[in-house]
Amino acid sequence: MSRVVNLLVLAAIVAAVAASFGYLDLDLHALVGDGGLGQMGAYAARFMHPDFSGEHLRAVGRGALETLAMSGMGTLLAMLLGLLLALPAAGRFGWPLQSVARLLLNALRAIPELVWAALTVLAAGLGPNAGTLALALHTTGVLGRLFAEALENAPAAPAAAIRLQGSGQVAAFCFGTLPNLWPQLLAYSLYRWENNIRMASVLGFVGAGGLGQMLYTTLSLFQEAQASTVIMAMLLLVLLVDALSNVLRQRYVRA
Repeated sequence: MSRVVNLLVLAAIVAAVAASFGYLDLDLHALVGDGGLGQMGAYAARFMHPDFSGEHLRAVGRGALETLAMSGMGTLLAMLLGLLLALPAAGRFGWPLQSVARLLLNALRAIPELVWAALTVLAAGLGPNAGTLALALHTTGVLGRLFAEALENAPAAPAAAIRLQGSGQVAAFCFGTLPNLWPQLLAYSLYRWENNIRMASVLGFVGAGGLGQMLYTTLSLFQEAQASTVIMAMLLLVLLVDALSNVLRQRYVRA
């Protein structure tokens, strides 16, 4: 019986793939025939000679710093806003505020970063301000939900002991709950920073600044050599941020 079910699932997958080709009306001959492969190869070959001129490298360096600043500021703002929204979302102030906070967090993370960037570009204008706001809004929704779940699963005994000594809710949270949760919250934030540095490199395609905007401009002008340098800078920046995040995680989380 299980073998028949597996064959039916496999047949359904094959039928779905075939139907997709038919529905999309893909012309494979136009893609790979009539010199299509040769043209793609020639286009790719033009990326093999990056532009390392001093002026272009300085421009790429400024774009890399802009991208790094966008991801860092966006993640930092999201950490603060996410923690503020996580408190009511975890039920610390009653169910009405919990419902409102959870709805807001769901709405923030349901909208992708590129859509937020398109909206913030209209509100804040072209440049890194729009990219920073877009990253902060989406990441607030993600981190706020993760922080709220961490708060719900946190042991209540330390904070309760502090309140029994006569301290208030704020002191109980800061000295009883937060120290136990801090490594977990930091791990979530570092992981989102790694994601945001990649997304910050893409947001420029809608005018949100950084390396993404440089890449969009060079590709639009068919400047393959300059675009190749920008792509290399993106890869290097992602590797550096991943390495730095891993060092911080080893030092402050796993320790």
